Amino acid sequence: MSAGEALAAIHTLFDAASSAEYLGESVSVAGHSLRTAARAVAAGAAPALVAAALLHDVGHMLDRDSAAALARGDDIRHEDTGAAWLSRWFGPGVTEPVRLHVDAKRYLCAVDPGYYDVLSPISRKTLAMQGGPLEGGELAAFQAGGYAEDAAAVRRWDDAGKDASAVIPPLSAYDDLLARLVRA
Repeated sequence: MSAGEALAAIHTLFDAASSAEYLGESVSVAGHSLRTAARAVAAGAAPALVAAALLHDVGHMLDRDSAAALARGDDIRHEDTGAAWLSRWFGPGVTEPVRLHVDAKRYLCAVDPGYYDVLSPISRKTLAMQGGPLEGGELAAFQAGGYAEDAAAVRRWDDAGKDASAVIPPLSAYDDLLARLVRA
């Protein structure tokens, strides 16, 4: 698929998610994603990481049942859904941090004693549904993975990307960056 097709699909998802509730957070899922990307840009992240930050929650956008699943206590594995969808256009520099951002939350809760305290109430609830802090073999496997550091960075921006008062650029501000990252 072409960059134009990728951008059209991404814009369609974001347009639909621009007013959709984000699991009880104070921002929409699209607004949260834009705030997360803005944090990555402010941190001077590489283009692939900015894209991963922007696109980390597309799995929620693809699954309109996210809020109902949360209410039932079901983990929809949005990280896997999103990474699989994005893999049509993007390489692992984008898709792996997306796929691993939930495990990164579990990792950070295991290795950073103060990290849990920065999580929103909803993120704390989903942490329990997602298996709680990583332990033993899971922890070692995550640390040994090639994208652990990138996923942890996306995760920290994710947690900081829920400030409803933050000024954010529109999705179109990322079009050139995304187009350059689309695989030929």
